[in-house]
Amino acid sequence: MRHFLDLKDFSTDTLQSILDEGLRMKGTQKSGDRHELPLSGKTVAMIFEKPSTRTRVSFEVGITQLGGTPLVLSASDLQSGRGESIEDTARVLSRYVNAIMIRCYKHETLLNLSEHSSVPVINALTNWSHPCQLMADLMTMIEYHGPLAGQTVAWLGDGNNVAVSWIEAAVRFGFQLRIAGPQRYAPPASLLAWARANGGDIILTDDVNLAIEKVQTVVTDVWISMGADEGSRCKDFAPYQVNAKLMRSAASDAIFMHCLPARRGMEVTAEVIDGPQSAVFEEAENRLHAQKAIMAWCLEVN
Repeated sequence: MRHFLDLKDFSTDTLQSILDEGLRMKGTQKSGDRHELPLSGKTVAMIFEKPSTRTRVSFEVGITQLGGTPLVLSASDLQSGRGESIEDTARVLSRYVNAIMIRCYKHETLLNLSEHSSVPVINALTNWSHPCQLMADLMTMIEYHGPLAGQTVAWLGDGNNVAVSWIEAAVRFGFQLRIAGPQRYAPPASLLAWARANGGDIILTDDVNLAIEKVQTVVTDVWISMGADEGSRCKDFAPYQVNAKLMRSAASDAIFMHCLPARRGMEVTAEVIDGPQSAVFEEAENRLHAQKAIMAWCLEVN
C-alpha cells in the first residue's frame, strides 16, 4: 500500500523521483502539452477536519487535471462527527474510492485511517507534520538553486508541524537546516535526536543572525497556528520577524518562502513577501504539481 504519510518514511531516491515527476508535470502544463490522465476513472476522497484554501484548491484541481474525480468531505459530511470511528470510516471509504487525502488535527487520526484503509492515504496536514507542503517547497528550491544536497535553509520561528517536515526533508536530502527561535518553541526533542542519529545537519539556535548568515533559503510561518492560543507568542517571536534588514544577511541570491496564509507585519514584512526575493507564490503553485506527482505515485501510475 503506497501511503504518503511522512517524509522520513521514504528513501531519498523515492522522494526525488516524485519531485522529478512534479517538475515534469509542471513543465508539461506550462508548455501547453496535452495532459496525461493517470487518474482517469478514479475517485479521490478529500477529508477536511481543518479548513483550507491551498490544500482544497490544489488537490481538487490536481485530481481533475489528472482525469480523476475529487470528492470533498468536511467533518459535518461524515458520521465521524456523530461518533463513528475513523477505523470504520476507513473501511467504508476504501470500498468506494481509490485514494483518501486527509487534513486533520491529530496525527493519530491519520495513522489510524491509513492502518485500516485498503487504498492509499495522503497526509495533507496534521498537527505533527505537513509533508505535501514540503514537497512543494523542495520543488521550489530545486527551481531556484538546483540539487538539494548541500543547500542551506534557515527556518525562523515556531518549531511546528511544517518545521517537523523541514527536519525530515533535511535528513533525506542532505541540506543544512538552521532553526532559529525561542527555546521553548523548539521542535520535538525526539525528532531532533532522530535527525542527528541519521546524519542530519541541523543547527538549533536562538540567534537569528547566526541562522540567516549567507543562507540560500529563508522560511517562516505564522506565529499563531490555527487553533493555537496567542499567549505571549507575538512578543516571543518578534525578534525573528523576516524583514529587509535580515534578508540582507542572507546570500545574494537567497529566496524567501512561506506556506501561507501570511500575516504581513508580523512574521514577515510586506517589503519581503512582496519583494523580488519572494518565491512564495511560485511555492504555492508548486503545491498543485507536487501533489499531482504524489497522487500518481500513490496509485502506481507514473
